Amino acid sequence: MSAVLLGKKLGMTSIFDETGTQIPCTVVEAGPCTVIQVKTRDNDGYDALQIGYEDIPDKKVTKPLSGHFKKANVKAKRHLEEVRLEGDGTDKKIGDTIDVSIFAAGDSVSVSGVTKGKGFQGSVRRHGFGGGVRTHGQSDRLRAPGSIGSSSYPSRVFKGMRMAGRMGGNNLTVRNLKIVKVIPESNLVLIKGAVPGSINGLVKITKK
Repeated sequence: MSAVLLGKKLGMTSIFDETGTQIPCTVVEAGPCTVIQVKTRDNDGYDALQIGYEDIPDKKVTKPLSGHFKKANVKAKRHLEEVRLEGDGTDKKIGDTIDVSIFAAGDSVSVSGVTKGKGFQGSVRRHGFGGGVRTHGQSDRLRAPGSIGSSSYPSRVFKGMRMAGRMGGNNLTVRNLKIVKVIPESNLVLIKGAVPGSINGLVKITKK
C-alpha cells in the first residue's frame, strides 16, 4: 500500500541541520485521517481505502454523504480521498486513524495540490515571452505576444498555441521531496522545498 495522508499547507520556514546548513521547508499539518470505507476485490473489483480529513458539521454535507458517514459511524469530513492498495488487502478497518507516524525523516514523498490562481494573465507572465522591441515608435508592443501565424491559410489558430489566458489553479504534483522532520504531537511534517498551493490549501502526501 502507498502511504497517503491528506493535510493542510501552513506555510514555509527553515531549520538548521547538525552541520549548521539552513534547509528551507514547507510546514504541512498532515492528518489525522479516518478510514471511511474499505473496498475489496470481491465487492468492488479492486482493493482500496477511502480516507477522510477535517471534521465538519453534519449539516454541511449532502444527505447521501451524511448517510455514507453514518454507515461508517464516523464524523462528517470535508475531504475524501481513495487510496489504491497494492498486494493482498490491508489490515485497516473502518474507523481506524492514519496519522503522521507513517512517515519518518528522510522519506522520499510526492506532494499534490492545486497551484495558486493568478487570474487572466498575458503571454509574458504566463509563458515567459520576451515581448516586443521599443524602437521605431512601438510604444505599445512591449508585452505583446507578436504574430500567431494565421494567414489566409490555415485561417485559424492551432490548438495549444501559447497565448494569454487563465493562469494557475491547476493540479500539480511535485515528486521526490524529502521529509526533514516529523512532529507527531502536533501532526506536523516538515518537507524540504516548496509544495504547490496557497496557505491552508489541501495537499496530498504520498510515500511509495
